[in-house]
Amino acid sequence: MFAVIYRWRLHPGREQQFADGWHRVTDAIHARCGSYGSRLHRADDGTWVAYARWPDEETRERCAAPDPEGVAMMLEAIAERLPETRLQIVDDLLAEPEPEPEPKPEPEPAHEHDSLG
Repeated sequence: MFAVIYRWRLHPGREQQFADGWHRVTDAIHARCGSYGSRLHRADDGTWVAYARWPDEETRERCAAPDPEGVAMMLEAIAERLPETRLQIVDDLLAEPEPEPEPKPEPEPAHEHDSLG
């Protein structure tokens, strides 16, 4: 497997625009290009960091940006793009927690006039 770390400095006040654009672009890349998804982080030094996983480097290289509007949202928010780091995954012990089940809505009580009988 292959991974890439991306880092950016953003224009103040554009953080949500960037996060929204990143979300759109990442969804599109996952759906159309075969990536394994990505995580976006805000670092304690003020930079923003994303970690993306791919089956291999070739799959990533073949992927063109499938959401131009999302890319534009990101580009407008970026003040500085820092060099990316390409990684070959040697071992993976990241354990994901099971998602919490969605609460089921309570059924509405039946009224006498609602019955068919």
